Amino acid sequence: MNRINTKLQENKKLLSIYFTAGYPELNSTVSIIQELEKSGVDMIEIGLPFSDPLADGPTIQESSTIALENGMTTKLLFEQLENIRKTVEIPLIIMGYFNPILQFGIEEFCKKCAQVGIDGLIIPDLPLDVFEQDYKTIFEQYNLKNICLITPQTSDERIHKIDQISDSFIYMVSSSSTTGSQNSFGDVQKNYFKKISDLKLKNPQIVGFGISNSETFTEAIKYQKGAIIGSSFIKFIKDHPIENISTFINKLR
Repeated sequence: MNRINTKLQENKKLLSIYFTAGYPELNSTVSIIQELEKSGVDMIEIGLPFSDPLADGPTIQESSTIALENGMTTKLLFEQLENIRKTVEIPLIIMGYFNPILQFGIEEFCKKCAQVGIDGLIIPDLPLDVFEQDYKTIFEQYNLKNICLITPQTSDERIHKIDQISDSFIYMVSSSSTTGSQNSFGDVQKNYFKKISDLKLKNPQIVGFGISNSETFTEAIKYQKGAIIGSSFIKFIKDHPIENISTFINKLR
């Protein structure tokens, strides 16, 4: 069974952390992953840096720019992750935009993911119908889960369509804005969380965008299976040594 599905079966709320590969230093990637697992994180999203990250706010945009300036490439990321499964057991997901993956070659990218032990992909700008028509069989061949996003503007019809073709979890964007941290959620967002829960989808949902502290984490997991933290973690590793990651994680739960 795919590691993501195994993790989703655990009787607990899940904490997933996003960070940008090659940030803050080119060779930080593996050390950050190892430290996150030691700190009790349930899943990790490894950001593949891109020069035009449309869905991301200024913090992740800056980390992506710096990672590219550091010399991070798709090929180098796979080289860095070559032996990651010798030390890390939790699910690893690559989150990135479609252009670099297309340039690398879709099947070659999926093959490399399988070789190093990646469990799923989040590609915000890959259209659902294009995935279903052109790439679904390739993902399945390499046991990779395609994790689709929904937002407060996504229609119920499309949510059910995404639920139908998904086989792990649905990435539930907390608001219509770009990524970024906030101190609390308003009633509109809380009502949205409950509304999606009431749809009784077959795939659990994990909430991302805007989660930065224990309050927003607790609000996000009230109705959903888990939550993803990105921008506030990236801010933390910018100013603190990797060895202090557990301090950040311990404050969330």
